[in-house]
Amino acid sequence: MSEASGSTEGAGAPATAYRRYVALGDSQTEGVGDGDDTRGLRGWADRLAELVARSSPELRYANLAVRGRLAGQVRAEQLGPALALEPDLATVVAGVNDLLRPRFDADETAGHLEAMFVALTGQGARVATLTFPDLTRMIPAARPVAPRIAAMNERIREAGRRHGVTVVETGHHPVVTDPRLWSRDRLHAGPLGHARIAAAVAEALGLPGSDDSWARPLPPRGVRPATGLLAVGVEVAWAGTFLGPWLGRRLRGRSSGDGRTAKRPELSPVTPV
Repeated sequence: MSEASGSTEGAGAPATAYRRYVALGDSQTEGVGDGDDTRGLRGWADRLAELVARSSPELRYANLAVRGRLAGQVRAEQLGPALALEPDLATVVAGVNDLLRPRFDADETAGHLEAMFVALTGQGARVATLTFPDLTRMIPAARPVAPRIAAMNERIREAGRRHGVTVVETGHHPVVTDPRLWSRDRLHAGPLGHARIAAAVAEALGLPGSDDSWARPLPPRGVRPATGLLAVGVEVAWAGTFLGPWLGRRLRGRSSGDGRTAKRPELSPVTPV
């Protein structure tokens, strides 16, 4: 769940009536983990659009995100179409796929994000983004990427300050690593996680009716976490089901987003759910 949230910059800002919301990003923004490719994906950006539409009923919404995209690809493929839609609200969330690549460059990745911040705010849009949680708290094998996450988050904060972007923080609340917020692959939010991300962004934007309830812990679980050999078995099963196929795609130079296009490329009215 690369977008579970914490404290924010820009929180408490006065609510504004929005008419055009455009979401840019990768699998999280596309909605992977919240629904499926048969029934359709919902995701935090869709959920946020529904929250915005409560106070801005004329809102139209487009989601240009495509799974597997690197930050540079989001910039190259989605920024132009986003600007053409003239949003007054935009979200830009990308970089996790970059973090997981062997040749990761924090400055280069953050540079792509900042370029999108500059272009969208320069056109008058209010822009929101997310920092990333510590993946090692869900995936112990991901410890080598912890310094990368910290480096990216600091650059996102700095770019946000420079350009007046609302930065929704992550990782400051215990609930962020509650497995019930995550899908089985541990990389994408589940439905409850996507709902909490949307609520966090809504609070940061100062939407009417939003509050900090998204950060509150879930009720205690009745089942204890696996330990000992059982825990090892759980990790082995996870690696075989999710890590193995992911590594296989990397070795073949493939992406989960190959051949895919945006699920909602044009602005359209938001239907309440």
